[in-house]
Amino acid sequence: MGTAQPEVTVRSTVPARIDRLPWSPFFTRMVVALGVAWVLDGLEIQIASVVGAVLSKEDTLHMTSGAVGDIATWYLLGEVVGALFFGRLSDRLGRRNLFMITLGIYLVGSGLTAATWSGHGAGLAFLYLTRIIAGIGIGGEYAAINSAIDEMMPAKYRGRVDILVNGTYWGGAFLATIAQLIILNNISDKVGWRLAFLLGPVLGLVILFVRRHLPESPRWLMMHGREEEAEATIAQIERWVQESGRKLKDVPDSKAIEITPDPGVGYLALTKVLFSQLPSRSILGATLMITQSFLYNAIFFTYSLVLTKFYDVSTGNLPYYFIAFALGNLLGPLTLGHLFDTLGRKKMISGTYLLSGVLLLVTAQLFHTDALNATTQTLCWSVIFFFASAGASAAYLTVSEIFPIEVRAKAIAVFFAIAQCFGSLGPHIYGRLIGDGSNPDKLFYGYLLGAAVMIVGGVVAAVLAVDAEGKSLEDVATPLGFVRKVAVEQAPAERTPRTDRLTKG
Repeated sequence: MGTAQPEVTVRSTVPARIDRLPWSPFFTRMVVALGVAWVLDGLEIQIASVVGAVLSKEDTLHMTSGAVGDIATWYLLGEVVGALFFGRLSDRLGRRNLFMITLGIYLVGSGLTAATWSGHGAGLAFLYLTRIIAGIGIGGEYAAINSAIDEMMPAKYRGRVDILVNGTYWGGAFLATIAQLIILNNISDKVGWRLAFLLGPVLGLVILFVRRHLPESPRWLMMHGREEEAEATIAQIERWVQESGRKLKDVPDSKAIEITPDPGVGYLALTKVLFSQLPSRSILGATLMITQSFLYNAIFFTYSLVLTKFYDVSTGNLPYYFIAFALGNLLGPLTLGHLFDTLGRKKMISGTYLLSGVLLLVTAQLFHTDALNATTQTLCWSVIFFFASAGASAAYLTVSEIFPIEVRAKAIAVFFAIAQCFGSLGPHIYGRLIGDGSNPDKLFYGYLLGAAVMIVGGVVAAVLAVDAEGKSLEDVATPLGFVRKVAVEQAPAERTPRTDRLTKG
């Protein structure tokens, strides 16, 4: 048996030095370089939806409708696997290492999709495998990048930036729709669908070079006992900020905290502890993630079916309706994001969930009375998801800031995986409610279900949401290895007990 190693306490002002930083070009560069993950995800999902009809043609891959529908399923499965696998590695190996690797995996997977030679047999297996690989890369991005952004963003800006970044998913979906109108309407189907799948890798390749110059999270370095690297990294960030003409105040040593680096924890132990020792926060995170995922998957993946079967919209005109829908989703986080830092998390999260649920109830009644047409239905959806999109983005913000830094990426991965599993029920249920479009009453009850789901999320947020606005991450979620704040002098016996340290699992 080996001898137990003594715990080493790290004393650092890194969190305080990050939180007092003003906005500078460094943060703009970081947001662009890291936030592209959501653009790529939106791009991938919409491209797959856009080219589905093309892939079923005889002169392309000649796939069956069922095989085309499974493209999204395999991609989403890959996202879950990627989030869980790379979430653990991100907490162990660092944010920067992982957000370089995950983007590289996505580039390989999505690029290879364009090389698919057949929609049957080995060709179909190859197509699904590349979709899984691309999904693994993007799923890994969610865990590593949400962690990196929150840990390097000053507390004053963390809420609005996280919500904006998550909301750019719809920027990617918008770009994919525009690409459909340009590529698929002007280039032969044989070549057009391959070019469509290459759009993401081309954008990702450019961003890969930008990411090379981003530093590791100083907070992560500090929490893993690498205090010299943490000091050097935060000093470099401060120099970049000062080079932009901003002046920085000195941070007194009284702002330091003392922590003991944590050895890490596995998913089994993490999940058990989250719901036993942090039940209210776990219920909050799970509820917000599940409810938004169910609604979005239900509406988004059946969007075209509703327009074509109930309003007789031609497939060629579908992109124009989707542009309005995507813009509503994108504008919500853009215009409401700052309110999550000013009015506060609890008011805004509960408010956006409740309002989107109530608006969906109103829209459901209008649909039930046959008072809508394709245009007004789209406008209603755009208004609903203007608020729902900001709320959904806040769900990702919530699970990334209310859990300790040592397990942050894994916590994001756990709740992302839970949400995707429940979210996958949405299109399954709504697709069958839509059917052949002959019985709108079924979809009416489906809309009532979606509204109820969001209202439940809003009520839970009103009761359990954490007032994290403007607070340091260490104040929102005490690190597992926390010993004390230096400013509060304590005798050794009075130090904060760490009885909730997690064990490996």
